[in-house]
Amino acid sequence: MLRIVTLTSVLALAAASAMAEEIKVGVSPGEHAEIMEEVAKIAKPMGLDIDVVEFSDYVVPNQALADGDIQANSFQHVPYLDNQMKDRGFDLVPVADTITTPMGIYSDKIEDMANLEDGAKVAIPNDPTNGGRALLLLQSLGMIKLAEGTGLVPSPLDIEENDKGLKFLELDAAQLPRSLADTDIAVINTNYAIASGLNPKTDSIAMEAADSPYVNVIVVRNGDEDQPWVKTLVEAYHSDEVKKFIDDSYHGTVITAW
Repeated sequence: MLRIVTLTSVLALAAASAMAEEIKVGVSPGEHAEIMEEVAKIAKPMGLDIDVVEFSDYVVPNQALADGDIQANSFQHVPYLDNQMKDRGFDLVPVADTITTPMGIYSDKIEDMANLEDGAKVAIPNDPTNGGRALLLLQSLGMIKLAEGTGLVPSPLDIEENDKGLKFLELDAAQLPRSLADTDIAVINTNYAIASGLNPKTDSIAMEAADSPYVNVIVVRNGDEDQPWVKTLVEAYHSDEVKKFIDDSYHGTVITAW
């Protein structure tokens, strides 16, 4: 009898596995990839098999989603998504909030922003939304003043006051950690900071406020938002287990947004 029950259980599990829906979810390196791996563990017994696909930059995941190469992505905030859809014509939609990752300023040269010298070299992301986000952070610290009406996507051309004569270097976001040897400060997204071995809580010399508008989201193609697998994906992400993983792993440098 024990052998029959065991065999039946194995067959049942195999049948459940065969019936599981499979999706590919695109992520960026660092916390987005690590968290989605945990989400995949929660989603599997719920009947959803998630293949986590890691992309090395911010541009490709939305293109891959629009092309149908993946079914969802989880790496971006809404201002970035809105800008990508405007510029590239993607028809995508956010379906759930995930995390907030405050952007930080890092340096190999100084330990306090008050020590930033005139004419310092400042590296920021070269995409409009994250570059603008970096400039807004610098403005909040009194380093520069931006023109009125630039919203969330100012560029260095929108700087009205630059009393220190800061020199801005716009780089691919993934390359910013490597720029620290050649710049005075670099404004780096948390996922790329973590992926490069930086600790946002202890290594940054300034940090964006946690109540910024840059909450990250899960994104799917327009028309897929009511698919059953989307509901399962969101439920798995918003589970208590995933929240605990985030709290235990990142100690306040990554904040849950649900």
